Amino acid sequence: MIDLVVIGGGAAGMFAAIQAKTAHPEASVVLLEKSAVLLAKVRVSGGGRCNVTHACFEPRKLVEFYPRGSKELLGAFHRFSPRQTVDWFEARGVKLKVEADGRMFPVSDCSETIIEALVGEAKRVGVEIRTLQRVKRIMKGFSIGFQDGKVLECKRLILATGSGKDGYLWAEGLGHTIVPPVPSLFTFNVPLFALQELSGVSVAEARLSLAGTRHSQTGPLLITHFGFSGPAALKLSAWAARDLFEREYKADLFVDWLPGISVEEMYGRLVDLKGATPQRSLLAENPFRLPKQLWKTLFSNPRRLGDLSLKDLRHLASKLHSDSYRVEGKTTNKEEFVTCGGVERREVDFRSMESKVCPHLFFAGEILDVDGLTGGFNFQNAWTTGYLAGRASLGL
Repeated sequence: MIDLVVIGGGAAGMFAAIQAKTAHPEASVVLLEKSAVLLAKVRVSGGGRCNVTHACFEPRKLVEFYPRGSKELLGAFHRFSPRQTVDWFEARGVKLKVEADGRMFPVSDCSETIIEALVGEAKRVGVEIRTLQRVKRIMKGFSIGFQDGKVLECKRLILATGSGKDGYLWAEGLGHTIVPPVPSLFTFNVPLFALQELSGVSVAEARLSLAGTRHSQTGPLLITHFGFSGPAALKLSAWAARDLFEREYKADLFVDWLPGISVEEMYGRLVDLKGATPQRSLLAENPFRLPKQLWKTLFSNPRRLGDLSLKDLRHLASKLHSDSYRVEGKTTNKEEFVTCGGVERREVDFRSMESKVCPHLFFAGEILDVDGLTGGFNFQNAWTTGYLAGRASLGL
């Protein structure tokens, strides 16, 4: 009988297996991966560079980047945070660098560096890796049945199957509740998009609000040929993931193009400008220094400032503060696919990642109802929960 089986050869599963074998060298640890390739998400993350983690080293600040799981992860991050992630990789010869937005990548700018470190360490400590393993069922005990009829028995089990349907079904079969998974971290599609010709134009800071909800996020905004992307859109999609799913991704989206300026201040500036330069065109003035193409699209009136009424100026100020667009769909953000949902958090002890309903069953990574914003936060969840599950699974 195997001491520990880890199902899932992604970041969380690999890290969990490594930690378990490191803590208990004498134990048998087997990792099962259904495909022929390990660490597939690691390979494509960050455009092939792998956004390993984020340079946020204070746990209370770090949990603010998790729409779901922030409360549970606070204690977990005190035990294994981005600082420990950096130290772990650097101890194995992989130096990480911090980019301007806080994202951390290997100095090599190549995800293969991370993959080689993880696979190399797993082999060094003696984790037995088995690929092309088609698990069919899991019975309490644990008895793992495969599609070819073979059976593998183990004393302890870690499920690190990501957002795959099979993992949810196995967890459910072992007594767990599954919060229905829905997409998170996506961009917004706007049919008949009035700003389509501005594709590629970005604003350093804008505020997006979802009508009929309290959801609002501020950050850089990118205009695309189909709608809106960039950090502000991705953050809003994460926090409002379930609301948007329930609305079938149809909602009114309000854009505040100048969140640092109130409507009254905008209006006051426009009135002052009208008085100071009545002969000039507001179209040419661009008083708020928005991207030139965007300003010309938002305010297409070529008349002189002196010919514009106060009502015209009030309308413009309101538009800049609350510009409305009808969203009717979503698009996956590049190669990333993150879900909100999974194993109910209340059924898991986040000190050890052990199930509260099925003894000796542990969880790690995205199979849990935990998700973070883009920027390395989801990988950090994988490293942290993988570390805790691996260390606790064999008795620590």
